[in-house]
This record gives sequence, C-alpha cells and structure tokens, in this order.
Amino acid sequence: MSDDIRPFRIEVPQDDVDDLRARLGNARWPDDTPGDGWNRGVPPDYLRDLAHRWQSTYDWRAHEARLNGYPQFTTTIDGQQIHFLHVRSPRPDAKPLLITHGYPSSVAEFLDLIDPLVEPAAGQAFHVIAPSLPGYAFSTPLSGPGWAMGRTAAAWVELMRRLGYQRYGVHGGDVGAGVSGLVGGLDGEHVIGVHVVTDPYTAAYVATFMPGMADRLDANDPVDKLILARMDAFRREGSGYLAIQSSRPQTIGYGLVDSPLLLLAWIAEKVREWTDLPVDEDQVLTNVSLYWFTRSGMTAAHTLYEQAHSSDWGAPPSVPQAFAVFGADETTRKLVPAPPGARWSEFPRGRHFPALEAPADLATDLKEFFGPLT
Repeated sequence: MSDDIRPFRIEVPQDDVDDLRARLGNARWPDDTPGDGWNRGVPPDYLRDLAHRWQSTYDWRAHEARLNGYPQFTTTIDGQQIHFLHVRSPRPDAKPLLITHGYPSSVAEFLDLIDPLVEPAAGQAFHVIAPSLPGYAFSTPLSGPGWAMGRTAAAWVELMRRLGYQRYGVHGGDVGAGVSGLVGGLDGEHVIGVHVVTDPYTAAYVATFMPGMADRLDANDPVDKLILARMDAFRREGSGYLAIQSSRPQTIGYGLVDSPLLLLAWIAEKVREWTDLPVDEDQVLTNVSLYWFTRSGMTAAHTLYEQAHSSDWGAPPSVPQAFAVFGADETTRKLVPAPPGARWSEFPRGRHFPALEAPADLATDLKEFFGPLT
C-alpha cells in the first residue's frame, strides 16, 4: 500500500461536456402519460425544464472552477482510489473535521458549508477533510466488491493517519452517518466526537429495515401511528430506487451511465422528495454532473448493493456523540437511537440534505458540539 497523496484538479474534457449537451438535445422523450403531479415519479414538465437548464444555461466550467477553488487530492487505500477535499483553516485553534456525504450526493453538497467551517465569523474553526465515497465521483473506478460502510470507515481511518491528524472529529448524513459512526468505533483513540444528521422521515425509512420494529409500535398511540404510516408509505411508494440498486445495480447502472435523462430524474426525484427548504438548482446539477462525468451512477449503486448484503456494522462509538435532527417532530426521539448523554439538537426546517438546505444551522451545530472537545 502506498502512502502517496497526489494533488488533484477536476478537468473534464470539453468533448465530454459537448457530448452531454448533445445527448440532452437529442433525448427521446416519452409520450404524455397518465398521472397527477409526482405520484408516479418525476413529472415530464419538471424534468424538461431541468434538463433544458442543464443543457443550455448551466455553466459546468464555472462550477468546476468553484470546486477547484478548494485543494483536492487523491490517494490509494486498500486498492481503491480515494478523492478528497482538504481545506485547511488559517486559525491556530482549528480542529480537523472529516465530513462524509451520502446517497445520492457528493462533495458538492458541502460547497456552502466549507467556508463557514474553515473561516467562521465566530466560534470553532476546522480543517475540513471531505472524501468522495468509494464508487462516487472521482473515487472511481470501483476497485472491486466489498465496499460497504465498514470497509469505507477503515479507509477513512487510514486517510486521517496519512494526513497526520492525531485528534479529529467526524460528521456525516445518510450513508455518511453510518460511516462516521463506524469511524468512531474503529478509531476511538483519535476521534474526539461523532456528529450525525438525520430527519424523522429518513429515520422512519430506516425503521422499516429493523426487525420487529412494527411489532413494538402501538397503532392506537398517535405518535406510533404516524411512524407506522410513514413506514408503510416508504414500503409501498418510496423504496423502489433502493430495492433496485440493492438487488440489480448492474442492470440499472447501464441506464445511469448512458442516459443523462435517467440519471437526472433518478437524483432530482430524491432531492425533491427529501427536502422541504429551497435548494440551489445549479448545485443540484453540479452534483448530477459529477455522477455523469465520472460514470459513477453504476458504481454508487453497487456500493448500495454491498451495504444491503453486508453484516459488518462494527462497534458503536465510545466517544461523545451528537444528533442534529432537521424537520424534527414528535416522532424524532422514538426513532433516532441517541445513547444517553448524547448531544441532541432539533431544527424545525430542513430534511435529508441540511448542508444544502440549512448550511448555517448545520455549521453552528458543528461548532457548538466540537468546540469544547479535545
């Protein structure tokens, strides 16, 4: 294994940019279909508008330059290329913070979060390390099977060792929350704390996979009744994307790599369903573009397959923990497994992508949690 860390810049060939625009311009659109709004998936009018923006007015080069405004690197760990942003703060009291995105996301999710962490107007400052998950964006090609959260967490521990950080915090949401918790369990000697974000809808979805959860809930209790309704809605109407990628990632992957319309619809649907605050459409398109230019729609799906077939959940972290719940409601404390003594924060708005929806709130919570930790 090489400890070599290599500087990296995003430089998408112009031929790839032109090819994307041509494919969008020559897209085969379906005939009008039955349905009302989002009940059967992404409405044609919505996708036409977003695809037109991606083809004609969205400026990839401007967003590529914004990403390249942050120092980026690659290294090889356990046979896998790992891409990461490493943005150091000028503040002498800055603490290293490893932040991990989830699905269907990328490091582009953190573009409005990094600066308030690196050079905050007040409060704790951080050196931010933001890797691309294996199989996502420039952490490709995927080296082989087995890249579930446990193996990723071990790679993150090695990454922080290579960077020379003896004490560091970890943060994540979605898949990144799982990885962050596993890092805390693997490397408690060096991790000062684990901070994760979630929302009650995501928590209800996770609950559908917990054996016996439905049996432990009382259908006559108003809060339990709401949880059961959300679990049922996820099983009936919201789990299709996960079922496909957890069972047939190769098959859906051909379309995600070859069709920009499918990739755009696949990701935009989740952003729309899993947010309740406005998000910048160009930032969404930057995220989709990273999947497109790196052909990582298929490889990201393969990692979801790996996790669905993995039994490696590691040891729970023994370090301080914090839970930030966005869109918190009466179901939150029953669904989110916060251990005794963990920091608990509730935010009334925002949901699955708080770094996109409410970066200021998230930055404040991170500063308040990690500030006293050493």
